[in-house]
Amino acid sequence: MALYSEKVMDHFQNPRNVGKMDDASGVGEVGNAKCGDIMKMYIKVEDGIIVDCKFNTFGCGSAIATSSMATELIKGKPIEEALELSNQAVVEALDGLPTHKIHCSVLAEEAVKAAVKDYYDKNGIEYDKEKFAQTHDCDHCAE
Repeated sequence: MALYSEKVMDHFQNPRNVGKMDDASGVGEVGNAKCGDIMKMYIKVEDGIIVDCKFNTFGCGSAIATSSMATELIKGKPIEEALELSNQAVVEALDGLPTHKIHCSVLAEEAVKAAVKDYYDKNGIEYDKEKFAQTHDCDHCAE
C-alpha cells in the first residue's frame, strides 16, 4: 500500500491556491520552525463569503497538500462555515494521511482559524475565543 493517497500526491504536486494575497481580508500564520512546517493562509471576504483564498507553506508534502485542500474546502463558503473546518475533514478529503503526518492537517485547520480571527479583529467583529484555541501538538515542536 502506498504511503500517500493519490489525492495527497495531487495536492502536493499540483497545489491549488498557492501564493500571496496583497488585499487579503484576513491573514493567519501558524506553525513552528522547529517542526519544520509553517503555514500562512490568506482569505478575501465579501458579504460574509470567502471569495478567494491563498496559502504559502514551508514544509513537507503533507503540509503543502493539507494547505491546498483546506483552501479548496473553504473557498466560496460563508466565513462561519469555514471556521468549522476540522483537521479530520481535511484528512478525509485527502483520502487519509499517515498517522505521523496528522499534525499537518491540524496546522491547516489552525491556519484557517487564524485567518478568520485576523478578519474578525480587523473588522471589530466579536467572537468566541474558545473557537480559536490552538491544538497543534506536534511532538517535534515541544522540543
